[in-house]
Amino acid sequence: MNDEQIGIKTPEFVSLQFQLAGLGSRSAAFIIDQLILTVVNISVLIVLAIFYTRDIDFFAFAGMDSLILGLAILGLFIVNTGYFVIMEYFSGGKTIGKRMLGIRAIQENGHSLTLLSSFIRNFLRVIDSLPAGYFLGIVLIFFHSKHKRIGDLVAGTIVVHERQTKKQNKQTPIEKEIAMKQLAKEDLIIEDWALRSIGQKDWKLIETYSNRLTQLSENERSELTEKVANLLLPKLGLEVSGKSNLELENTLLVIYLTLSEEWAYEL
Repeated sequence: MNDEQIGIKTPEFVSLQFQLAGLGSRSAAFIIDQLILTVVNISVLIVLAIFYTRDIDFFAFAGMDSLILGLAILGLFIVNTGYFVIMEYFSGGKTIGKRMLGIRAIQENGHSLTLLSSFIRNFLRVIDSLPAGYFLGIVLIFFHSKHKRIGDLVAGTIVVHERQTKKQNKQTPIEKEIAMKQLAKEDLIIEDWALRSIGQKDWKLIETYSNRLTQLSENERSELTEKVANLLLPKLGLEVSGKSNLELENTLLVIYLTLSEEWAYEL
């Protein structure tokens, strides 16, 4: 089944267009993740075998105390499920496999995954893997109109291709300004909870500010910087007081750089 386009209207009444990730890209990403987890699982078993027998002897597991063996199995289940939950929640819906394939999991309303939605969709992998070899999940992804497996249906999530930012041969005035100031995203640490609180209106505010900045006189530039900083920085948990106008301006431009990866898409 070919990848399809899906239109989403967010709670902020913004229309977004996504390309759904089909069975091929999702399977490839899953295989990569499983290879990584296989290495982790084998490493854990080797360490456990050495700890229990003082030698690498997997046959020792047959005689291992049932409580220890049960805890080991439970631990591996938590690691394997936790990998997907943690990676998707803290990496914008992307595991290592998804990142390599250029896909990500999001909520159906276009927002990033919540911790609950990530937990639900990944906990239910157990059901999607029935009866064996991820058979049920594969069938559902192939035939469902939005390529959803059971975990996606219950959690209200979809998997989409990353949208590409606009490619430009020439730098825009604000890009030249940022380059001249030698600013980078790493110059400012913004907590994940703060980034998730940003909405379309906030992005439009910082985008408009950045695009207008180079067109203003020094006085107008300072005045606009102060107004936008007072509106946006507290929402991100950043202090405004005690900073010079230049520091505020640089902070806002770094915020623009950070947010542009998430919001500056070509729809």
